[in-house]
Amino acid sequence: MKKLLSLILILFSLSVNAQCPAENNAFQSGEQLDYEMYFNWKFVWIKAGVSCLKTDAITLPDGTDGYRTSLVATSSKRADHFFKMRDTLISDMTMRMEPRYFRKGAEEGKRYTVDEAWFTYSNGKSKANQQRLHRDGTIKTSEETMDECIYDMLSILQRARSFDPTDYKVGDKIHFQMATGRRVEEQTLIYRGKKKFEAEDDDETVYRCLVFSLVEYDKKGKEQEVITFYVTDDKNHLPVRLDLFLNFGSAKAFLKNIKGNRHPMTSIVRK
Repeated sequence: MKKLLSLILILFSLSVNAQCPAENNAFQSGEQLDYEMYFNWKFVWIKAGVSCLKTDAITLPDGTDGYRTSLVATSSKRADHFFKMRDTLISDMTMRMEPRYFRKGAEEGKRYTVDEAWFTYSNGKSKANQQRLHRDGTIKTSEETMDECIYDMLSILQRARSFDPTDYKVGDKIHFQMATGRRVEEQTLIYRGKKKFEAEDDDETVYRCLVFSLVEYDKKGKEQEVITFYVTDDKNHLPVRLDLFLNFGSAKAFLKNIKGNRHPMTSIVRK
C-alpha cells in the first residue's frame, strides 16, 4: 500500500519544467475525493480500507495564501490481519503550486516513520531539506539542490492535473523529481492511451480516461510496472481507478465519491 499513496498522487507531466510556479486550472479549495481500496489475497478480492484526498485553502507561514492537500488512508479491521496501514499525508503549496512543506506519518505493517520535507527556491534552483524519523527515535536527514523543480507525493499530483495532455502520444515517457523523505529520486511514468472505465458496483457510470503507468527499472534496465492510473479525460483530471502490482500480490483503488470538483465531469459518457 505504500505504492498506493505515492501514486494516488503522481499522475502526469511531460518533462516537468525546472521552474516551479504554474497556474492551477484543475482544482479548487473544498474538493474531496473518497476511495475504496481492495487487496487480492490468495486469489480472493477483499475490501482493504478507505482513503480520502482533500484540498483546502490555508495561510502559509509567510502570510501568503496557499493550498493544503491531505490524504488519509486507513486499512479495514479485516485487512489489518494481513497488512495494517494508518497513513496521513499533508502537502502545502503556494497559489502558484510551488511546494513548501510535506509530511507523511506512516504506520505500515510493523513499520512506523514520519517523513518531512521543506522546499526553498533561490537563483532558479530548487532545494529540499528532508528528514525521516523512525519508531526508535533515530533521525536521518538529507539536503539536495537541483535545477529541476522538486515535488512531493501530493504536490506533483496537483501540479500535473493542470497539464494539457492533448499532444501526448502512446509510449511517451514522463520524468520528474520527487522527495521521498530520504532522498530525491527521479520517477518515470508512461502514457498508455485512452480507455473507458466502468465504475465498480455501478453499471451505469462510465468514465472516459487517460491511462498511465508508473514504472521502475531493475539493475539490468528491465521495466517493471508498479501502478496503472485511470485519470478522467476532462479538466478535473481526477484519478478514478488505480491498479497496483505489489510484492505480496495486487491491489486496486476506486473513486467512490466526489465533492467540490471545480469543473463539470464531462468525462462521464454514460450514467
